Amino acid sequence: MHIHGSGGADVMDASFEALETISTTLLQTGTTSFLATTMTMSPEAIDNALQNIQNSSQNVTGAKILGTHLEGPFINADKHGAQDKKYVQKPNLELIEDYISSVKMITIAPEVEGAKAFIRYLRTNYPHIVLSVGHSDANYAQSKESFTWGVNHATHLFNAMTPYHHREPGIVGAVFDTENVSCDIIADLVHTHPSLLALTHKIKQEKLILITDAMRAGCMKCGSYDLGGQKVVVKEGKATLEDGTLAGSVLKMNEALYTMLKHTSMTRIEAINAVTKIPAEKLGIKKGVLKQGYDADIVIFDEDFSIISTIIAGEVKYRRI
Repeated sequence: MHIHGSGGADVMDASFEALETISTTLLQTGTTSFLATTMTMSPEAIDNALQNIQNSSQNVTGAKILGTHLEGPFINADKHGAQDKKYVQKPNLELIEDYISSVKMITIAPEVEGAKAFIRYLRTNYPHIVLSVGHSDANYAQSKESFTWGVNHATHLFNAMTPYHHREPGIVGAVFDTENVSCDIIADLVHTHPSLLALTHKIKQEKLILITDAMRAGCMKCGSYDLGGQKVVVKEGKATLEDGTLAGSVLKMNEALYTMLKHTSMTRIEAINAVTKIPAEKLGIKKGVLKQGYDADIVIFDEDFSIISTIIAGEVKYRRI
């Protein structure tokens, strides 16, 4: 549900070649489909990326592109993380209306000016879009109120949002307290401590989704890369801007499952559901279950979640040599 790139390519490269590289690279991680995730850049860059996703997504030969996840630019500049805050803007339907059919998820800061009307409009007119709180400075009350408008998910819980404090529980507390609000989390032991991975699983259960938030260095060697026009250094499994700010991840999807099994009380079936059944249900698609009428997307792996084979629509797309 949340990935910017892999194999040296990024969604914001806005080319078919980039999407094809990401699509084919992800097969080795056991990914059969994904949301191509954009980020906070210039309106022109976002428009180019959205247009490319809409025009090219059906032609990739690896993991299928289900649509777009906009991680910005409708965020709070004070919680920009590794995104360039000079391009943060107020919620603006015009930026996305030409591509609305392919937009499946939007990360938004509900406390910013214009967010309430924007969220309510999308929830009423485009209910297929998952509206997710993230890169936000909302407090507990603001977060709870946004859930009544139509926000029903949280992006990379704990990261780029108000902290979970005993006197002001913030976004995390609101998510924990609201049964029908789901969340996703980056289980790489860099973005989130094992204790909080375990706590989140205990509280959210069937509302917890695992993501990678991987950038172009995914499945690549350590070194220097870029994310949204900013230099990123990848070293020892950690991707950071030059000032030390975390800049996405290099986590692989199958590694996230292994981490959750090792550090939490999650069962193998629960871990698998968190990357198959639960996100598929969130997006309203016929995937994630071995059942008649559903897409024949199947991943075969060993006891350590090392991928043996990735099958998409009944066709073997990857086989470990």
